[in-house]
Amino acid sequence: MQEQIRFVTFNDIPRILEIYTPYITDTTISFEYEPPSLEEFTARVQTTSSKYPYLVYERDSVILGFAYGSPYQERIAYNFDADLSVYLAPEAQKGGIGRKLYTCLLDLLQKQGFYNVYACITATNQRSIDFHKSLGFRDLGAHPRAGYKFDQWLDIVWMDKQLPQASDLPQPLKPITAFNNDDILKLF
Repeated sequence: MQEQIRFVTFNDIPRILEIYTPYITDTTISFEYEPPSLEEFTARVQTTSSKYPYLVYERDSVILGFAYGSPYQERIAYNFDADLSVYLAPEAQKGGIGRKLYTCLLDLLQKQGFYNVYACITATNQRSIDFHKSLGFRDLGAHPRAGYKFDQWLDIVWMDKQLPQASDLPQPLKPITAFNNDDILKLF
């Protein structure tokens, strides 16, 4: 069995959209109502991966999951914060793949110079809340009735984790292009 975590490529986008789509159509994990087109999703991946790590987990040449950082908020004061996401194919759940992806993602974000990472989780998704707690995230509290999907109001929970940095004064972020797949191999 060959497994690897690596940066996303253009060729991966149809498969990661395939993994993501059931989260939209069948769950309240994603608050999107309709799956994006391949063109729209490709633009999202390209925009996000130009600044943040966008990783895929591959086993025997099959992508089973992906994780990425993205902007937490748009104001410049939030430049040292990142929002996190992870999605796994059904056959990859409960096998440690999410933890491997998140660990690499957190390490890369720390190396880039990010200080804080956040996760926004549907409050009924206790498995994700427990997963984040196990990685050292703390619960920042619930936002009642934050989203409406499948004819119901849904609460969300925000969680955060501080990434240790050498200085309390932020330095310019290292561009994601300063890292390559060899850097991930050292983490994985």
